[in-house]
Amino acid sequence: MRTVRIWFRKIGTTRFISHLDLTRCMSRAIHRAKIPLWYTQGFNPRALLTFALPLSLGVAGERESVDIKLEDDNLSNEELLERLNAAMPDDLPVFAVTDPVMKPGKIAYASFVMTVDPEGRDAGALAQQLTELFHRDSLVVPKHTKSGFIDFDIRPYLDRVEVCPVEGKVEIRAMLPAGSEMNVNPSLLLEAVQKELGLDLYTQIRRTNLYDEQFHAFQ
Repeated sequence: MRTVRIWFRKIGTTRFISHLDLTRCMSRAIHRAKIPLWYTQGFNPRALLTFALPLSLGVAGERESVDIKLEDDNLSNEELLERLNAAMPDDLPVFAVTDPVMKPGKIAYASFVMTVDPEGRDAGALAQQLTELFHRDSLVVPKHTKSGFIDFDIRPYLDRVEVCPVEGKVEIRAMLPAGSEMNVNPSLLLEAVQKELGLDLYTQIRRTNLYDEQFHAFQ
């Protein structure tokens, strides 16, 4: 028995499926690919799929991963990759299969690119406006927690945020806390834009990578 890490992209229409539906889709694709999964023992055996850090609904992912356990140690990573891609939907392509290096619990940061449609506004002027907003001394937005909504100052977590115009649109590139210790959802930045500037702009969000506390890429 060995554990492998499957790397995939969650793009296109699949960014609108929930994490539960993603788990079901991945399980069915693995079954169609005839991959010999290891199952738990007991009354209700099940395969263990461990996703590194689930995405929020509507957010695309360029470098997502799920760990699975195999009963057949002789199946190569190259063969796994070929079998999986033959069974996966087009918007969930698998681009690598590797041995796990880091544990998901080590994840501390995530990088995002938010592509904002200026909707007729000058992209350069909007980028400057957003830059000034994210550099304010304080930027309080409502954040949902287990005990309800709280007023949350996101400003201390925006030191690694850049805003720039790109081909008529505006890109917000952000490295934000993610994981079990602290999590700052990129949607909070858009909440601040709406709350402070009165702008409700169409924005596509994609997560580009995950990192540990030393900003080493998750592997």
